Amino acid sequence: MSEQGTPIRYSVITEKNPREIVMLRGSGCRFKRCRFCDYHLDSSKDEAENYRINREALAQVTGQFGSLEVINSGSFLELDKKTMEEITRVCQEKKIHSLRFEVHWMYRNHVAQWKEHFKELGITLKIKMGVETFDDTFRREIFDKGMEGASPEEIAKTADEVCLLFGIKGQTKESMLSDIKTGLSLFERICINIMVENTTEIHPDQEVIELFTREIYPLYIQNDRVDILLENTDFGVGGTL
Repeated sequence: MSEQGTPIRYSVITEKNPREIVMLRGSGCRFKRCRFCDYHLDSSKDEAENYRINREALAQVTGQFGSLEVINSGSFLELDKKTMEEITRVCQEKKIHSLRFEVHWMYRNHVAQWKEHFKELGITLKIKMGVETFDDTFRREIFDKGMEGASPEEIAKTADEVCLLFGIKGQTKESMLSDIKTGLSLFERICINIMVENTTEIHPDQEVIELFTREIYPLYIQNDRVDILLENTDFGVGGTL
């Protein structure tokens, strides 16, 4: 996550599940142990300033697809109360019927009440969770995701969609294909992220990335249930103006 420049916080995704997307700013990921992630740098304890930034991003939402994805470099439960109220207001005003939030496994017991809250407003809440891989040992020892022992079936009780992370030393064609097949068998959608260089101790492995690009990417790039981000800004948010 770059600390320079002004991040782009609104974009439109026109292919594969068309939707608008906003990248909001929260108080910061409370887990903050994932060895590959520095997205938590896009955070602040200043709720008033966060709300100002978030309101500007949400003001660009048009409702053109009736679908909105909200990301915030952490979990939606780390957004301030006024921002959550603004999300609700915008969804109602722009007739958004499908809303997506990201959440960490640690918040799994809080999701049901929020799904019910939005259901009462006529909005279907979809939960997107970063699992990175379904290999529990790799996820624990390499990624340190804080999901020890969580089976794919358990995760599916909370998450509607999952994010996978490829391009790491130790991953193989077989392991990546296994993750994709598991994801598609239990979840509505999967989002494949390719590791990019950042400030963390985990670095992209070019051989694994080339393997993915050559032998796996062609198999799934046309699949409507699979988003593939070769760069972490491919959804149009997160870069700088």
